[in-house]
Amino acid sequence: MIDLLVAGGGPAGLATAIHAASAGMEAVVIEPRAAPVDKACGEGIMPGGVRALEALGVRVGGHVLNGIRYVDGRHRAQALFSDGRGLGVRRTELHAALARRAAEAGVEILTGRVGEVRQSTDAVTAGGLRARWLAAADGLHSPLRHSLGLDLPSRRPRRFGLRRHYRVAPWTDFVEVHWSASGEAYVTPVGDGLVGVAVLSTVKRGFDAHLARFPRLLPLLEGPCAGPVRGAGPLRQRARRRTAGRVLLVGDAAGYTDALTGEGIALALASAEAAVRCLRAGRPQAYERYWRRLSFRHRLLTEGLVRMSGHAAAARLVVPAAARMPSVFAAAVRVLQ
Repeated sequence: MIDLLVAGGGPAGLATAIHAASAGMEAVVIEPRAAPVDKACGEGIMPGGVRALEALGVRVGGHVLNGIRYVDGRHRAQALFSDGRGLGVRRTELHAALARRAAEAGVEILTGRVGEVRQSTDAVTAGGLRARWLAAADGLHSPLRHSLGLDLPSRRPRRFGLRRHYRVAPWTDFVEVHWSASGEAYVTPVGDGLVGVAVLSTVKRGFDAHLARFPRLLPLLEGPCAGPVRGAGPLRQRARRRTAGRVLLVGDAAGYTDALTGEGIALALASAEAAVRCLRAGRPQAYERYWRRLSFRHRLLTEGLVRMSGHAAAARLVVPAAARMPSVFAAAVRVLQ
């Protein structure tokens, strides 16, 4: 019988499988798409995420990130990372590197969908396979989270993201978050001649219409577009809990606040490691506590910023306040590391 079946072969699922294989468990991943898979995301990996990739033995290129900068036209605030460097990397490159490492670790990746999940006291059956445990790493709008009755509705305004790349030389080694009264533009250098721009807002409009709200950013993006616009959302997803019998929710499937602070990859990698650690210790019930603890400060900061961004008057105060209180801004950036 398989030790761990992983539903979803994105970064969270592959990281979970690599951790399991490294711990001597037989891990099998089921994923309907062939790697590498592109998706809308900010593509900035915080220092903790970079360390997690290194611990997994994942080698990936990209553009070094030294900190975070907030910009609203006249004002700016920035803080250096104090515990290592971040990394801006194309989603496809990250996915390909994780897939290579999974193959090296002996992880079997099958093409298909999990579908119905059936559980007994000592096993779970899904996708025609029987395993001791199932890790649901099937993304932001996780079908497994829904089918297990773990979805929680959100009363907050729904936010969406759109991302496009530009063939321009990066003008900074910071992640830049440009603020406006109607949303944010998240700028990440991901290569020597490539910059990714993700716009986040509660308003549904085209990418160019969103970008027009950032007149000081537009002149910096004079190079040609590279690839299509990709979208994601609604971003906020809540789960009643992270476990259901022999199933553990990992990555975005476990719950997601917003892309504003770049929580995705770093928390996905951390939750993957925590889930496998709990299974190896024979204490799957401890995973909920671990997940809440490792994500608490990040969720708290992101929730606060998203609430402010939802009110035009408050959104206008974010960058001026950060500029006037650099030590507070630096402390917030440390939370993201």
